Amino acid sequence: MPSLRDIRRRIASVKNTQQITNAMKMVSAAKLQRAQDRVLSTRPYAERLGFIVEHLQARVRPTAHPLLTPRDEGKTLLLLITSDRGLCGGFNTNVERLALEQLRQLSARGEVDIIAVGKKGRDYLAYRQFSLHEVYLELFLRQVLYEQAQEVADKLIRAFLEGTYRQVLVIYNRFRSAMSQQPTILRLLPMSALEDAEADPEEPFDYLYEPSAPEVLDSLLRKQVEMQIFQIFQESFAGEHGARMTAMDSATTNATEMIGSLTLTFNRARQAAITKELIEVVSGADALQG
Repeated sequence: MPSLRDIRRRIASVKNTQQITNAMKMVSAAKLQRAQDRVLSTRPYAERLGFIVEHLQARVRPTAHPLLTPRDEGKTLLLLITSDRGLCGGFNTNVERLALEQLRQLSARGEVDIIAVGKKGRDYLAYRQFSLHEVYLELFLRQVLYEQAQEVADKLIRAFLEGTYRQVLVIYNRFRSAMSQQPTILRLLPMSALEDAEADPEEPFDYLYEPSAPEVLDSLLRKQVEMQIFQIFQESFAGEHGARMTAMDSATTNATEMIGSLTLTFNRARQAAITKELIEVVSGADALQG
């Protein structure tokens, strides 16, 4: 049985850990609130932009722009988005497993180039001996900037327009709530052109396109890719802090329970030591009297 000193030291150690996990929970809660507000505030703009693009797509041929044209040949470019830090439960594990399953399927069909965003995804794939085309580390440690999404989107668009890739896929955690993040696969490029006439967003008016509809379509398609990447980054950022807050809350609760259990063990051990000393004193007194 451990000594009283050992139990006391362990209680102090668990209390220190509890303070750390509680502080991390509070920090993640504050960051989550700001990130969640940004996710919700950008959704209306992204939805309206997508609606306008669909409206314009319905008035041009599906092959009017290279970003809309499906391809049968070429490699697949996979963008995997994870966090740079751990201690966030199954946030990274779930999306990494989905990426591994997808990579096995794609590798059987052809070549795959991988872009990893985040240290966890990079380490996971490197450990399994996947070659990485490009890596982004510490891209959004504090907050998500539109310029960062714009840079990544520009590289993806240029890579797709070069004709090397037939599709660009993004695997990330979609933010649903502080306790729920859904691993998601999104085909970013080529973008889906409207094929069903019933899917045409009917409006009682049309737009005037200046300088021309194809040039406006080109600009809007590039802007939509940037917004999609920006939205994905924000979803992942919010999901990471939601998962970390939940994990640290569970760790703090477990530490509280462990402290209670250790305190009970400490009290029992101290009571046993006191009882033993009393018995020794009484036995010694009886021996002297005898």
